[in-house]
Amino acid sequence: MGVYDDLGILRAFVCIVESGSISAAARKLHVTQPTLSRQLQSLEAACGTSLLRRDTHRMHLTDAGHRFAEDARGLLSLAEESEQRLHHNQSELRGNIRIFSTIDFGQSVVSRLCASFLQAHPAVIIDLAYSNRPLRMIEEGCDAGIIAGRIADESIIARSLGPIRRCPVAAPAYLHGRHPVTRPEQIKDWAWLALSSASFDGAKEVTLFSTKGEERFSISPIMISEGVTSLREAVRMGTGIAVLPFWLIEEDLLSGRLIRILPKWRARELPAHIVYPVQRRLPQRVRAFIDFAVEYMTPVLGPATKSSK
Repeated sequence: MGVYDDLGILRAFVCIVESGSISAAARKLHVTQPTLSRQLQSLEAACGTSLLRRDTHRMHLTDAGHRFAEDARGLLSLAEESEQRLHHNQSELRGNIRIFSTIDFGQSVVSRLCASFLQAHPAVIIDLAYSNRPLRMIEEGCDAGIIAGRIADESIIARSLGPIRRCPVAAPAYLHGRHPVTRPEQIKDWAWLALSSASFDGAKEVTLFSTKGEERFSISPIMISEGVTSLREAVRMGTGIAVLPFWLIEEDLLSGRLIRILPKWRARELPAHIVYPVQRRLPQRVRAFIDFAVEYMTPVLGPATKSSK
């Protein structure tokens, strides 16, 4: 018997990988731990190599295990989709989609994206998780992820969703009594709040662009955070100035709760992507979600502008 002949054993192996341990997988599959251990041993014997490396804390996939898990997920998805077509209208998408996103993006834009997709495809179930480590989430079985910022991981496919436009803003309370500014150099000594991640330009430098050119200056932030939502809350209270994305502050700008500093200047645009694993065949529901995300995000993020880079 070949290693891919028994879908049940493949499901058991994938469940072990995604659960992080044999005991957790056994509980999900409603089998005993010794039974699942024997199945894993039989599978590794048939493969002629170790698929999982055990230590005192958790299991880790070997190189062969990574390749096998990817192929197993592809086969299981194909089998599931084929079975669904036998019992349901072929035009109806159904089944689970595991999505992840960076936290701030996920709790706002991506949540609305998922809700819109579910309204169009009510037989689909979406499991949305948050992480800033795309490779780890793909390894743990997520089908796709929405990532804001630069991607340095070449082991995943990244499809562009467009640019994230950003600008420096502050609250009226912080600006009260200050002289109007016309050049970036006039705000470099203000109280800055910044993101910690280098993927979002980091916390030590700000670069602004306009039709007049580029201005770059160093800052010494009074607050550094991993998320833009926390920065927005602090800026709203009049704590200082920060570079924030338009998708997050659009309503604040319209209401006057936040004010753009140097309206003719913008911060560097950041890329947004939907990422997914490199495998021969994605389930139809996942392919549909990826296409839907690209179409949905374009008007949300907005087009690139001549005054930004």
